[in-house]
Amino acid sequence: MARYQVILAYDGSGFTGSQRQANSRTVQGEFEKSLRTLGWSGKSVLMAGRTDTGVHATGQVAAFDFEWAHSAEKLLKALNAKLPPDVAITSLLLASADFHPRFDAVSRTYCYRLFCEPTRDPLRERYAWRVWPSVDGNALKQNAGIFLGTHDFAAFGSPTTPKGTTVRTVTKTEWRKMPDGEWQFEVQADAFLYRMVRRLVFVQVSLAQGKSSVEKVQHALLKQGKLLSGLAPSHGLALTKVNY
Repeated sequence: MARYQVILAYDGSGFTGSQRQANSRTVQGEFEKSLRTLGWSGKSVLMAGRTDTGVHATGQVAAFDFEWAHSAEKLLKALNAKLPPDVAITSLLLASADFHPRFDAVSRTYCYRLFCEPTRDPLRERYAWRVWPSVDGNALKQNAGIFLGTHDFAAFGSPTTPKGTTVRTVTKTEWRKMPDGEWQFEVQADAFLYRMVRRLVFVQVSLAQGKSSVEKVQHALLKQGKLLSGLAPSHGLALTKVNY
């Protein structure tokens, strides 16, 4: 019996999140289904973390124990042949017997995509948030640094356990404008609260549209004030990397 570590990529549009649910289509459920067609009899694969309904990934990490008589390369090909078109394994490696994709992670990286247009763009909007009125790009870039460091992000998400802390350490926040005019926000932290990235994006867009102020955001980080309620849509978000 060996433990394998895989990197999963998926289009989250057709999933009710990544975590297995009894009556819903999920990434974990489809992955376990493909494993069982090859003779896997485990109870559950291990995942690096949850992604919500509609959220995508290029770097989700999972692990499972399996008795496989062939090479890791053949296992990767066999699993990809069984997985549905909106999920793929991009890497499969042997891991140490005690490797845990969630508890061994030291940080995670997400990317959020948006563009500014007054009219709908159905194809583009599958993977990016259409924002209008337009944003001030300089404000996006300048204000991203507010969130760097260790803060109590209670105003930006919910704890992952009932009595869990809302303190997180953010090590990277960067907005980039792409050649096609799209804006991409990359954020890295030791861990994230539920819906934290979508909340961070919503607040930054509000700032860049002049609907809020830097002072209000800073006060919210100190738990001394409230911000506009709202979340950026899930379809603009992707988990891009889990770091070990």
